[in-house]
Amino acid sequence: MQTPDPWVIVGIYGLITALATGLGAIPFAFVRNVSPRAVAVSNALAAGLMLGASFGLVAEGTAHGSWQTLLGAVIGVAFILVAQRALEGHDLEIGSVRGADARQMALMVIVMTVHSFSEGVAVGVSFGGGVTLATVITVAIAVHNIPEGLAISAVLRPRGVSVWKCAGWSIFSSLPQPLMAVPAFLFVEVFRPALPYGIGFAAGAMVFMVLVELLPEAYETERKPAVALLVSLTLVGMVLFQRALG
Repeated sequence: MQTPDPWVIVGIYGLITALATGLGAIPFAFVRNVSPRAVAVSNALAAGLMLGASFGLVAEGTAHGSWQTLLGAVIGVAFILVAQRALEGHDLEIGSVRGADARQMALMVIVMTVHSFSEGVAVGVSFGGGVTLATVITVAIAVHNIPEGLAISAVLRPRGVSVWKCAGWSIFSSLPQPLMAVPAFLFVEVFRPALPYGIGFAAGAMVFMVLVELLPEAYETERKPAVALLVSLTLVGMVLFQRALG
């Protein structure tokens, strides 16, 4: 039996990480209550997961370049501001959801999709250290993607999106991983210097979205101490989870 070309194997590894993101929607198959309080709790949950992921990204990015990561974060914040301005000018409709909720859903998917580019590059670059290292990195990213899918679903599901569509949007947000893994593998020396910029971009975009979108809405419905507690516990849990993978 003929062995597949190396770039095909890289693409398969990247596809595995993308599919793993859809697993984050599974818990919401058992959650049917979409009351305003459920939306607030889901926003707090998503906020904690995103902040925890952002802290891990900053730590990883600074290992490749501190000022590059910082510059990437600034560009990420600017990207969110531009995206918000662009979305506000349209009467966006996603399924049966319209208005501010639809804009927040779109922004969430956009942020996570852009974030996936850096992870795809990481998968491709990791093959430069051999298949064993690449397998470890791929498994770590795949497992890490599950709570990211959970964060996406936490925003989409309480707003009426079906579990299957939550899983679909979660996987869609990670499709840049297989798409970027192959060129990053083929042109590793070109993509490696760009890695800290991409990581910083994702971290800055996620933190800013948490502060201006998710937390303010959560505070409108749920008591601030309850939101803060849930965000803190989820954030710490995400950080510990990432350290365990490292």
